[in-house]
Amino acid sequence: MFNLFKLKMNNIKNSFSIKDLENLTGIKAHTIRIWEKRYNLLQPERTDTNIRTYSTDNLQKLLNISYLNNNGYKISKIASLDSNQIPNLVKEVAQSDCTNNHAIDTFKLSMLNFDQKLFYDTYESLLKEKSIIEMFYQDFIPLLTEIGLLWQTDTITPAHEHFLTSLIRQKILINTEKLQSQNQATTNSVFVLYLPDNEVHELGLMLINYQLIANGHTTIFLGQSVPINSLNDLLSHYENITFISYFTVKPDKEVLEDYLIEFSEKILIKKSVKLWVLGKMINEFDKSLLPKQITAFNSIEDLVKKI
Repeated sequence: MFNLFKLKMNNIKNSFSIKDLENLTGIKAHTIRIWEKRYNLLQPERTDTNIRTYSTDNLQKLLNISYLNNNGYKISKIASLDSNQIPNLVKEVAQSDCTNNHAIDTFKLSMLNFDQKLFYDTYESLLKEKSIIEMFYQDFIPLLTEIGLLWQTDTITPAHEHFLTSLIRQKILINTEKLQSQNQATTNSVFVLYLPDNEVHELGLMLINYQLIANGHTTIFLGQSVPINSLNDLLSHYENITFISYFTVKPDKEVLEDYLIEFSEKILIKKSVKLWVLGKMINEFDKSLLPKQITAFNSIEDLVKKI
């Protein structure tokens, strides 16, 4: 199992505010100050205006401390350990930990420093213990949820988010390609996976594609920003089609109902054609009013159960 104290860091981001530390570790700034004063756990530098700034080493140490504290170790006990004992204890706890916080923290550090090697090393370590599906649900989905919050609080930039999601996308693609080369489709139905106009958040759709292929289904993955009219071409090639789409930020709330009406009129012209949708935007309409050929799912897990 990997551990946080042996990370190869670069100089992309090496200074953090106390608010950054709060956002990255989940420890309140007030608590961090108390731990500094009472236990001398961190040694921040100060600007000319007496504002605390923290190094990457401080961040790593606080992530380790937070991890141990969340696993039942009292802060007084952690503070009594020598500096080299803390990461060693983290390593021991991580080997039997089921919460995956340790992996998520390491992925976050790889993102903050645009460190591809750290991402790959962490991924390979996890792959020895779990499948890509388990990794996605247990590590990547919680990680991406945290990343969204970090972006909203200006702790990270869009570049950080794109760096991380691109690496995750790469891993899903590699595993999907391996699966496609090994498996033969065993069903007559076809699943067409697409995102509506101006929607680019495709990781969830890619995972669904992987799981469909793993279950022996034929899939056609169209990806980002596909107009409804373009989907009409599929109808002349296949009789039984289930379209799957992920509404994360699009269509806009104001036009969402119109979008579904247009989809029904142009695409759902046969009873053998269906639309499955999921994503944050499905909360913007009354699911009970959907036509029979349209089904909304609350999560990827719920959709996969339907397969």
